[in-house]
Amino acid sequence: MGKIKNLSLRKTIVLYMIISLIISFYLSALIMRIASTVQNNIWWNYVDQEEYFEMAEGDGRRYLPDVPRPHSYEMKEFDYHVSEICDFLQTFTVLIVSVAGSIIAVFLFYKHKLKCPIEELELASRQVGRNNLDFHITYENEDEMGGLCKEFERMRGQLAENNQQLWKMLEEEKALRAAIAHDIRSPLSVLEGYQEMLSEYLPKKEINMEQALEMVNESKKQIERMDIFVETMRKMSSLDTRELVAEEITSKQVEIDVRAEMNVFRKKFGKLYELECSETEEKFSGDKEVILEVIENLLSNAFRYAKTKVEMEVFLTCSELQIRIKDDGVGFTIDKQKATELFYQQNVKDSLKHSGMGMYISRLYCEKHGGQLLIENEKQSGDNSSISSDCMSGPIFLCCCLFVVIYIL
Repeated sequence: MGKIKNLSLRKTIVLYMIISLIISFYLSALIMRIASTVQNNIWWNYVDQEEYFEMAEGDGRRYLPDVPRPHSYEMKEFDYHVSEICDFLQTFTVLIVSVAGSIIAVFLFYKHKLKCPIEELELASRQVGRNNLDFHITYENEDEMGGLCKEFERMRGQLAENNQQLWKMLEEEKALRAAIAHDIRSPLSVLEGYQEMLSEYLPKKEINMEQALEMVNESKKQIERMDIFVETMRKMSSLDTRELVAEEITSKQVEIDVRAEMNVFRKKFGKLYELECSETEEKFSGDKEVILEVIENLLSNAFRYAKTKVEMEVFLTCSELQIRIKDDGVGFTIDKQKATELFYQQNVKDSLKHSGMGMYISRLYCEKHGGQLLIENEKQSGDNSSISSDCMSGPIFLCCCLFVVIYIL
């Protein structure tokens, strides 16, 4: 039965029609046989039986001849009508039974092969029309209708995923607008406050030159903060439109570029680093500029929150690039994946130093390049086993599974 359910529509309708024709043939033969017997029995009542047998014996026949048909005026009215019905059945039974069998075959075909999937698709279409995608199509036969239902289910799943992404984008856009207003208003308010203080107290010499210079320096920091924010927003605006450009990358090139970045961060933060890069002759195809930007963001985060040291490992093959960055900071205290969300900052004081979008941009670049950004806390002995909410650190794994023939490059 399962094999029949999974037959194609064409094979199923042919099978149903063959079965209906076979049944119609035997049923027609039976009906015609019964009609002929009934008719002969009626005619026999109006035949001169002695003459009939004498004629049969006189001809020397070994079988009885057909019962002759009596005239209509000789028969009773009831017998006449029954005889006419028997004539009709013997003439049109094959046609009537064949048509009826075909109709029944088509009905069974519709009931067993079309009704269920059509009803499910109709119901699913209504649900989609009501913007409700929280349902599943359960028809699983491996025929054409089953394939159609599977494609509809795949489309429903894709629409549901797109809706989720759309809502996520709307939430991120809402958060972005709020962050823009906050990150621009805050430094402007500080600058406005310093300007008012300088305008009011400097002419009256109520503040000395050292205090005035301190205010100017603080104003410069706020301007730098705005510059960082504007640059970050520029990167954000180009995320969707930026096209990845593939080029061959070697292990040696990655080591040289990464070591240069780490030297810059070592001088800036005054912390040690250790770099281990696998030696291989294989070449990896990817967007070097994007990869280095991701590495820069992750190194900046690691050096900022490390206590004394940052470790980095690079593994390169022709099919993937895997980068592991680890610091000896105190790690994450909340859901680690929230660190890659827009404007995430564990410490409120961090908003004065950076925008909180570096990890978010890195995650998007990894996903756009076919990879992923994974973050883990690693328990270590001594001070590193504790976790604090003041720092955003911990081992960061950049697993860029970037295949040689990257789909988007």
